Amino acid sequence: MDFQLTEEHKMIEKMVYDFTRKEILPVIKEFDRSHTYPMEITRRLGELGFMGICLPARYGGAGMDYISMGIISEGLEYGDSSVRETVAVHLALHILPIFQWGTEEQKQTFLPPLATGEKLACFGLTEPNVGSDVAGMQSTARKEGGDYILNGEKMWITLADVADRFLVFAKTDPGQGSRGITAFILERGWDGVTTGSIEGKMGVHASNTGWINMSDVRVPVSHRLGEEGEGFKIAMGALDNARYAVASGSVGIIKACLDASVRYAKERPAFGKPIAAYQLVQQMIANMQQRLDIAQLLAWKAGWLKNQGVRNTRETSMAKWYNTEAARQSADEAVQIHGAYGYSDEYDVERHLRNSKGAVIYEGTSQIHTLVQAAYAMGDRVDKPLRCELPAYDPEYWTEER
Repeated sequence: MDFQLTEEHKMIEKMVYDFTRKEILPVIKEFDRSHTYPMEITRRLGELGFMGICLPARYGGAGMDYISMGIISEGLEYGDSSVRETVAVHLALHILPIFQWGTEEQKQTFLPPLATGEKLACFGLTEPNVGSDVAGMQSTARKEGGDYILNGEKMWITLADVADRFLVFAKTDPGQGSRGITAFILERGWDGVTTGSIEGKMGVHASNTGWINMSDVRVPVSHRLGEEGEGFKIAMGALDNARYAVASGSVGIIKACLDASVRYAKERPAFGKPIAAYQLVQQMIANMQQRLDIAQLLAWKAGWLKNQGVRNTRETSMAKWYNTEAARQSADEAVQIHGAYGYSDEYDVERHLRNSKGAVIYEGTSQIHTLVQAAYAMGDRVDKPLRCELPAYDPEYWTEER
């Protein structure tokens, strides 16, 4: 086993952390306060190749591996969850499912403008009355000639009101439960597709979150992803990718909270000496370091398995579950160390605490991941082969233009 990053990975790490320190941290506080989406930051992410970091060059991607995607997620969330979330939804929940399940024609058509950030994409699975119970979705799609007619509504969708393209899920056979769900690619501007923003969120203020309404939307068969009835498998595979990004991003939050806490504890005096000299403060800092080491290893393991082309649903679930809880706990302790200042948005730890709470809910709540891990441990859950597995990383293929 080798726990060292390659020189290529170190280059990506330096690039993303430099970007975060120079272009995210100086401005993100104002975006957070104004609840506005930082489109200029997204444009720059596209120019750097981050929006398609782990997609082969032949489809417009940067040709890097899945570990690189994790490094990007970590570095961006060191600055703010909203920025990491944008890349994760666009890449992990939209681009990679098309790469995994799409026909060659769909890949050539849809992926290049997404990989460069020319177009922005999102993922619509959750509904007003359906979250963890995906099979209970109420959106429907009926076949009519060479098209499908979609009706339904999606809720709590990141980038809903700013995305150009939507990967959504609807039941083509309502009587079949999860086996009756099919995936579709929708375009903004189509008749019957409307979107809006959700206000009043606790955190991730600089990320757009909204709803998608579908009213008799006519979707050509060419925009169906996979076969009829494969939508549930496509959605769960996409969530594996997103959970990996969330787990890696949580490492960034822990690092940010640890760095901020060490810096503040050494500078803040109390009773004649820096608070870093007091054991209870040291205990909180040590807890953060312990969580950071564990979270980093869990994220790297999931990324390594992805590179090998090995199914990693259990390992990614574990990483997402542990890392998000570890980030939330670390942010809470970081605010405690900062005292009254930590309760103010003058310091970044306040924003990290608000943001970290969202991550223990989206992409599967901590309670859902607890049940998933119990099912694996007791042998009640076994992963079955898919018709289309996410390809293992092949450096030669990934960097080949055609």
